[in-house]
Amino acid sequence: MLKRSQENPGFRDIVAARVSRRGFLLGSAAGLSAVASTGFVGSLFSGEATAAAMSSLGFTELKRVYDDKHRVAEGYRADLVVAWGDPMKADQPAFSGTLPTAAEQAERFGYNCDFVAFMPLPKGSGSSDHGLLCVNNEYVSANVMFPDMKEDDFSKTMSADQVALCNMAIGHSIIEIKHVDGVWKTVADGAMNRRFTLESDIAISGPCAGHELMKTSYDPTGAKARGTNYNCGGGVTPWGTILTCEEGASDTFGGDVEKNPQAKTLQRYGYDGSDFYGRARFDDRFNLEKEPNEANRFDWVVEIDPYDPTSTPKKRTALGRMAHEAATVIANKDGRVVVYMGDDDYFEYIYRFVSSKAFDPTKPETSTDILDEGTLSVARFDADGSVTWLDLVFGEGPLTAENGFTSQADLLLKTREAADALGATPMDRPEDIEPNPVNGRVYAVLTKNKKMTADKLNAVNTRPENFYGHIVELIPPGGSGKDADHTARTFAWDIFVLCGNPRKPEQGAKFHADTSENGWFVTPDNITFDPQGRMYVATDGANDFDIPDGIYAVDTEGPARGLPKLLFTCPHGAEAAGPAFTPDGKTLFVSVQHPAEDAETLADIKTLWPDFQPGRLPRPGVVAVQRMDGAEVGA
Repeated sequence: MLKRSQENPGFRDIVAARVSRRGFLLGSAAGLSAVASTGFVGSLFSGEATAAAMSSLGFTELKRVYDDKHRVAEGYRADLVVAWGDPMKADQPAFSGTLPTAAEQAERFGYNCDFVAFMPLPKGSGSSDHGLLCVNNEYVSANVMFPDMKEDDFSKTMSADQVALCNMAIGHSIIEIKHVDGVWKTVADGAMNRRFTLESDIAISGPCAGHELMKTSYDPTGAKARGTNYNCGGGVTPWGTILTCEEGASDTFGGDVEKNPQAKTLQRYGYDGSDFYGRARFDDRFNLEKEPNEANRFDWVVEIDPYDPTSTPKKRTALGRMAHEAATVIANKDGRVVVYMGDDDYFEYIYRFVSSKAFDPTKPETSTDILDEGTLSVARFDADGSVTWLDLVFGEGPLTAENGFTSQADLLLKTREAADALGATPMDRPEDIEPNPVNGRVYAVLTKNKKMTADKLNAVNTRPENFYGHIVELIPPGGSGKDADHTARTFAWDIFVLCGNPRKPEQGAKFHADTSENGWFVTPDNITFDPQGRMYVATDGANDFDIPDGIYAVDTEGPARGLPKLLFTCPHGAEAAGPAFTPDGKTLFVSVQHPAEDAETLADIKTLWPDFQPGRLPRPGVVAVQRMDGAEVGA
């Protein structure tokens, strides 16, 4: 039986060598200072605080306050654009605060918001004041939706009607928006407004389409899935579609996994029959015994054309099966398309897909199925500062029938097992992975790993019980910007920041020396970049440290590299997610996901965000962060 490689070749020596060779964090040409090789963990860098004055981020940093409201830096505004239950058709009334039926919810804006994409209207116009807001609706916080509902009881106590409502509240929402008199407003009668739920028709494309393990009683062809589930991160393609990522469906299935013919693989994907929402009590397709192949039809990247309301989304199986946190796309200098992906679970891996065909920007319509053919690979981080992309190709190396893989389709259905076999580097929960369009580097967010122990440490994941997370910089060869070769087999890597409170040495945090009391952060999740290449980090889990989740802006170049500044914070129980800019950089959209979710039941909630009306439920939503003077965010 193949086993996962978690060897630990002298990690402290490795880290010391890395710090000594490259200099840590302060990545200007000469490096402003270095960490002593005798102590990798510790507090802030020593030295005079000079870089703050040279930061390209001109706003006054927000002071952290954790209460029932969202807050934004001085000189900025953060306005609600759309929230759960808002109408998406002209004949629908405004959300009244009363729970909708499942049928009503299927036509209204979905629940917990995560990934956001702004798609300009008209298509290809580059407009920054009119477009489609495409938003993932990941899951439902039933404990702050239904009276007396406790999180630990969902699987046993939710009624058929409640489960049906939840099924219609997840998936993806597309709604037209316009910038009017400085404020973003939804267009309720937008011709392209659309919802995707757990019942939507979705095609299966790529190598796994029609495979025996994709066939069910609902779809004997194995070519048509029913719905999308746990949509978390995503990406935007150069040809004007969006990629929405299914981040694991393992806890939404019931039944005895041991009685499923694919028990070994399902358990590798976390399936244990826990049935978190109780779906299997009302629908056999979520029972691992009664519909053994249904689980195989989730955990994929789904491509949606937001500009065509008649189009059918497609699950792109060539991109692999995993708990996809993100699928960010860049057109390489040779025209081939590269997709970066993280598998969001403990000790999982970072992946890259390179298309076989080149993208032709003069004929974008020819890219319809470009993501169905190409090479999927997984990252191995070595102590010498190199990243090697290991190809997941059937018949090569250990990926053979002798080791349990029967075809490329079978391999993709077992992506995690194939990555295990190649000796990829287990990571501290890979979340978002984004290429910086200015410097050409790729930033991988490792949100945290409380399960990390000293015997499992490796060159790039260096802290046991990593409750804080870190961000790693992958450096493709060829130069910066468009000259970078994202298809190269070997990259370099470096650590960008180690998260935590730098004033507590035991946490091992490393930020720029000038990081303020309000600037350090923990549990990074999603990131994006403004037109100047500055990073914006959304956090998820800061609540565990009694500070709010929010958005931190960070310089990626120059003397202020690695210096974060707090821009926006969420209300109680909420995480910030899915940050996305308009093309002109003047609006930053941010998801405020699961406000009040830290309450055991509705009776215990600490916020009524965003309506703040007695008797109304807290509602996840999307806000637009803008400067009062109309200039670019962050300038």
